[in-house]
Amino acid sequence: MNLTPTDSTLSVALPNRAASDRSANRNTDPNGADPNGAVAGVASVTQLNAKLAEYLTPSELKKVKEAYRFSDEMHLGQMRKSGEPYISHPIAVAEICADWKLDAQAIMAALLHDVMEDQDVKKEELIERFGAPVATLVDGLSKLDKIEFQSQIEIQAENFRKMLLAMARDVRVILVKLADRLHNMRTLGFMSPEKKRRIARETMEVYVPIAHRLGLNNIYRELQDLAFSHLYPVRYKTLSKAVKAARGNRREVVSKILDSVKNTLAAAGVQAQVYGREKTLFGIYRKMRNKHLSFSQVLDVYGFRVVVDSFANCYVALGTLHALYKPMPGKFKDYIAIPKLNGYQSLHTTLIGPYGTPVEFQIRTQEMHRVAESGVAAHWLYKNEDASLSDLQQRTHAWLQSLLDIQKQTGDSAEFLEHVKVDLFPDSVYVFTPKSKIIALPRGATVLDFAYTIHTDIGDQSVAAKVNHEPAALRTELRNGDIVEIVTAPHSRPSPNWLTFVRTGKARSAIRHHLRTANLSESTELGRRLLAQALTALAIEPDLDPGLVERLLNESSAKSLDELHADIGVGKRMAMLVARHIAGLLEGAHDGGAVNDNAERTPRLDPVIITGTEGVSVQLAPCCQPIPGDAIMGQLRRDQGLMVHAIDCDTAKRQRSKEPDRWIELAWGSDLPRRFDCRIKILVHNEKGVLARIAAEIGESDANITHVGMDNDQDHSLTQLRFTIQVEDRVHLARLMRNIRRIPQVARILRERG
Repeated sequence: MNLTPTDSTLSVALPNRAASDRSANRNTDPNGADPNGAVAGVASVTQLNAKLAEYLTPSELKKVKEAYRFSDEMHLGQMRKSGEPYISHPIAVAEICADWKLDAQAIMAALLHDVMEDQDVKKEELIERFGAPVATLVDGLSKLDKIEFQSQIEIQAENFRKMLLAMARDVRVILVKLADRLHNMRTLGFMSPEKKRRIARETMEVYVPIAHRLGLNNIYRELQDLAFSHLYPVRYKTLSKAVKAARGNRREVVSKILDSVKNTLAAAGVQAQVYGREKTLFGIYRKMRNKHLSFSQVLDVYGFRVVVDSFANCYVALGTLHALYKPMPGKFKDYIAIPKLNGYQSLHTTLIGPYGTPVEFQIRTQEMHRVAESGVAAHWLYKNEDASLSDLQQRTHAWLQSLLDIQKQTGDSAEFLEHVKVDLFPDSVYVFTPKSKIIALPRGATVLDFAYTIHTDIGDQSVAAKVNHEPAALRTELRNGDIVEIVTAPHSRPSPNWLTFVRTGKARSAIRHHLRTANLSESTELGRRLLAQALTALAIEPDLDPGLVERLLNESSAKSLDELHADIGVGKRMAMLVARHIAGLLEGAHDGGAVNDNAERTPRLDPVIITGTEGVSVQLAPCCQPIPGDAIMGQLRRDQGLMVHAIDCDTAKRQRSKEPDRWIELAWGSDLPRRFDCRIKILVHNEKGVLARIAAEIGESDANITHVGMDNDQDHSLTQLRFTIQVEDRVHLARLMRNIRRIPQVARILRERG
């Protein structure tokens, strides 16, 4: 692969590795042969000109040639390890873009996409030579090698954020980027195994889902197989040999099905093109892995595509095929009536073919086929901006707009990357508004995700919902075909608990944004307490000198001490690390290394006191529901503040082993001004009036009931009652349980955790 500077948009490489990456991967075979067996054709200006001449005007061709000459001049002397001039890579990228019939500006950007990085050409010079639109596209494709970041994750996330935001403003950015990545993957062969895996993993995790999301199925499939070949070369070669051997064994079956289908459709008067297609190697591998099958058990390696001349004939062809071969129950999907998120439309059906072999058919029109292969690039409207948007373009525009919405509400690049990756999953569910509008959501999305998809304000003010006209909780997972109605209240606000079940990036970023802004004062106060405690443990006076504060803010990128405290309060910074940094500043060591690196000098902190008045910046974990009297510890969760767990909580033990630095000791304060939820489970003999007696006893014990549930035992003689009650502390709970245990019908009572 020719990893140009543009290619590490999501690279985890340090900036100074970019040059070594580029030199390492300029190593394509002079004849375009990939070491793994893939062949990447040598780029030719003549070939590119021929493709462009088919649809560009002479004046546009002239501008493209100027861009080529400039790029050739800038890359003069720059070679790949194979000995090819480096200019062959931009030409190849431009050729791929020309196959999509992208406009002259996009082709120029493809030719120029490396000049800002490799040759230090300024954006101003590109604006002067080629105009602002081309310069903006090239800038959107460029990396941020010259900016210093705190970590590899920040580099990766910030590069990704810049690219996606440029893409949201102009979708041509990602189309050129995908063409760039495709040519790089085709020529990846001579790099070291470690670099191959790194780049292939980045391709599989980010670029493959983006290509799928935009409906670029040809690129999606090719990138998948190329990444698979470099991530698992032995599996790829083994599977490739097995597929080649199977072709000969199954040729007779495929030929027989093709002839039968063509003859049957012709007899029904349906004009159609019918051809067999082979599953991609990665598609076969994924099915084997997910369903634990051997290759011989994967029967539908081959499928068939039927391309008809009209919308109506899609369904006529479907009926004809179902009459020819028996359909498999539950294996029919109508993506014409309800297209996929990326605009894909086809009828999918699986039939029992000759010899009992399941065979998948895809039925579509020519226009559907064009969109299925080229996605958003199939509807290019840059030359006619006033034309009405196609349904696919509207979907793409809505998704790109959601990227901008997420960016506005996101605290940093790493968080933005987390939210967007969530939305790149291809599986979707389709639900309806009360007015029958179809809304597509990721699989596993909840009612609350639906609310935020409609509008952020509706999500923020959600209190309840109806699914299929029946009351439903906000955390209810949605299924295909559900009709969803949201109930709102003006004074309702997001809860930190919502982050535990929402699925979409938009919902997650909106909730975090609200929690950051609405609870700023509480988070600031909590952070102030945590930092003061850490400083005291290091024998440093919590009231810092103004000069020291100024130096601390300059080095921490915080705008004020309150912002620094708020970051600590919501878990974005660790109080002890900030305190050590302050100690380093006091010692004259600006990096604080002398303090930070000595783990043995880490002081033991006094427990942080929980007073019960902290608000939502301090939350009680729902898994163990600690109450005063329980031994407790706290987890500082990013953008969610402090989560209080009981020390014996199994969930806390698992999480503490993964991130021990985020846990601090806690203690309960005295005279707490509120009551606390806890759960009790009571096994009772199923007699008349027992529930009323227990409820009365709870009330007489000065406790409040917030929830009741019950399960019958198998012999129906015993019933298990579950109560969520509000108590003052463990002593209060013990007294209440003692009183309930005296009721004759009670067989057993215990406090429930988890």
